[in-house]
Amino acid sequence: MTQNAVAQTVLGFDFGLKKIGLAVGQSVTQTVNPLVTLPSNNQQPDWNKIEQVIKEWQPDILVVGLPVHLDGEEQAMTQAARKFGNRLNGRFKLPVEFVDERLSSYEAEQRLKEINSSKKQTNKRQTAMDIDKIAAQLIVESWFRQ
Repeated sequence: MTQNAVAQTVLGFDFGLKKIGLAVGQSVTQTVNPLVTLPSNNQQPDWNKIEQVIKEWQPDILVVGLPVHLDGEEQAMTQAARKFGNRLNGRFKLPVEFVDERLSSYEAEQRLKEINSSKKQTNKRQTAMDIDKIAAQLIVESWFRQ
């Protein structure tokens, strides 16, 4: 990422065939907040809901996590995530960047365990939905560090 004085709003995506996590970040403060996890319909993104989030946050750039194997090799989901990013760019005319998301889901689970242990939450379904938006948060944080 190129650092400049202009504030940028960054919308991050943890793409999956069943659900997509979203997070929003601010380049000046480099803070990132998880937003929402959107369910997919028949392995297709809910473009209307994605459009609503984009209209609400008016991001300058979109960041999509790119799933790869631990050794850096691409996998089947890598191409699906690239296609999703290209479709985001085509639909919303916003720049899209990809970030290696190796271990983001694992890190999200660990972060969520820390949060839940302090809140004593036990709702497993909510926890599963939270993992994706926290993974999106980690993806944007990773993009800021690049």
